[in-house]
Amino acid sequence: MKTALITGANKSIGFETAIQLIQQGYYVYLGSRDLKKGEQAVQQLHALGLTAVEALAIDVDDKESIKEARTTVGKKTKTLDVLINNAGISGGMPQTPLETDPGIFKQVFETNYFGVISVTQAFIDLLKLAPAPRIVNVTSGLGSLTLHNDPTWKYYPYKASAYMASKAALNAYTISLAYDLRDTTFKVNSVDPGYTATDFNHHTGPGSIEDAAARVVKAAVLGPEGLTGQFFSDDNSPETGISPW
Repeated sequence: MKTALITGANKSIGFETAIQLIQQGYYVYLGSRDLKKGEQAVQQLHALGLTAVEALAIDVDDKESIKEARTTVGKKTKTLDVLINNAGISGGMPQTPLETDPGIFKQVFETNYFGVISVTQAFIDLLKLAPAPRIVNVTSGLGSLTLHNDPTWKYYPYKASAYMASKAALNAYTISLAYDLRDTTFKVNSVDPGYTATDFNHHTGPGSIEDAAARVVKAAVLGPEGLTGQFFSDDNSPETGISPW
């Protein structure tokens, strides 16, 4: 059975992603900063008849927590087929470039950027042992510098300075990581789940959690012909499914 680790998966898009992966035959390590909340999420999945899952305590802001999570997973499996870096924070709104405290920038980057790097580096050894490993970095359309400089773009006014910068940085990391693993069977991509109704945005987004998770899962189960080093976004680029960086 293939295995997958999803960070920030005790609710919302991460939780639905777990559901869809389990339904496709994956065993999921459901990552949660709060283990109790993770275990509650697992109980919900069990109630749905989805049992190929277990909660995993992992705080992407805490290197010791990441190390302990890696040790725990390593005792249960020799390989990891999929890593989905889903955990993220907004940093609160509004975020103007001149008035937002630099501490907010640091906090957002710690989770959305440095957390992804730390988790990826911690689990890369298990991923390398899988025959066709996949890494999915959950980003945002707001991470596109090209679109942010286009006045005709539908989200052009949404300049959340800390959040957009963290996702742009995450996209840059995706490009670099995909290049570093270019001669392997890895597929490494950024995925924009779309403007989705979640707690993250006080349920203001028009998209459904099911559709958002399906976009993430699509990249997680890419076949050998799939692309790597891409910024997938049905929301920003419905015709091609690939967003400009």
